[in-house]
Amino acid sequence: MKIYYLPLIALLISTTGCSFFSKDEVKTADNWSVERIYSEAKSALDAEDYISALSHYSQLEARFPFGQYAQQALLESAYAYYKTDEPETALATIDRFMRVYPLNENMDYALYLRALVNFTRDIGLLEKYIPRDESQRDPGAALLALNDFKTLVNRFPTSKYSEDATQRIVYLRNRLAQHEVNVAHYYMRRGSYVAAANRGKYVIENYPRTPAMPEALLMMAKAYKVLELNELSEDALRILELNYPGYDGVAKVCLLYTSPSPRD
Repeated sequence: MKIYYLPLIALLISTTGCSFFSKDEVKTADNWSVERIYSEAKSALDAEDYISALSHYSQLEARFPFGQYAQQALLESAYAYYKTDEPETALATIDRFMRVYPLNENMDYALYLRALVNFTRDIGLLEKYIPRDESQRDPGAALLALNDFKTLVNRFPTSKYSEDATQRIVYLRNRLAQHEVNVAHYYMRRGSYVAAANRGKYVIENYPRTPAMPEALLMMAKAYKVLELNELSEDALRILELNYPGYDGVAKVCLLYTSPSPRD
């Protein structure tokens, strides 16, 4: 009779062995040191396996909520969320890091990452493949990004992220200035000349030396002329001619003084 049971016993061992080993593996993972968990998480992050990285970081934070590894895990989790197109979670994670660890040596990177998340937050999936005029986008996220990039450069001028931040500041100022001019054009078409002039003035005061400057002055000259504020219109035209001689729009502005009802 024992001969007949041997195959059955062997079968039971072979079918249950896998589950025994998997349980042992799970227990081993649960008993990993903080160094081992962080190493696995960082390896997954470097391999762009962000889901696995986030899983390891979550385990690390749950088991070892204090110390240098926990701080780094929180910051790198934010980066993983950023790379998986979860900007709101990424921003919340960065804000928590900055609130809990205000003296962390990587605060410059935290500022840079938060700015970077906002820099790309309003770019939809379709726009990644079909570009559009970025000055047409809502400026809210761009303003937040600009503020963080400026803070980074001012607080950490020698940071390795400051050079890239400086370049992005230039880009964002140009983009936001052009956005204001676009809005000014819209107000001109709607006949809201005071609003159009104010948008042009805002560019002059807040985004000097941007490519949108001459167009902003043009908007001001045109809007003030329609409003019969001739002195203000002439001032804007004089500044336009002085700083941008030969600008194409100057001739158009001059025509306003012979037109009874100038329009955009």
